[in-house]
Amino acid sequence: MRIAQTRMQVNAKFQKTVDACAATGYNEIVLREFEMDVNTPRFIDEPIEAHFDQPPMLEKKPGCPVAFTWRGETYRIVEMLREWHDYARRGRMARNMQPQHAAAASGRGSWGVGRDYFRVRVESGQVFDIYYDRAPKGSEARKGAWFLYREVSAGDAAGG
Repeated sequence: MRIAQTRMQVNAKFQKTVDACAATGYNEIVLREFEMDVNTPRFIDEPIEAHFDQPPMLEKKPGCPVAFTWRGETYRIVEMLREWHDYARRGRMARNMQPQHAAAASGRGSWGVGRDYFRVRVESGQVFDIYYDRAPKGSEARKGAWFLYREVSAGDAAGG
């Protein structure tokens, strides 16, 4: 039965809702839309304050923080699930280097260009993608800034 297959794919904490939908005659399309809604990452992209046990050795490559504060609430990181980097130059920055130098810089980064991403699990069990944007935000903020990119469903936590 196709509803049974769909039911197995939906996160366990939403099982009661799926059972209620099936019992009241909701069709498979409604269940599939519900499942997509549950597993879709929640885009946030807001500034956060990153916390470290010790100050990072490299200002432009700080590594994963131990916690972050977003909207006044502190989230303690219990596990870093994944790390990736995007050092591609965009816009005007993409045109100010010779192609062979730009290719090298996209692999290792250059001053003020790129982002370091971290997928982290916090104490509550929530999974977030956070990133450090290496671009200076002005003459007073030359170190870059941290952002909460999105909340990821637990089922998608290991993936990219």
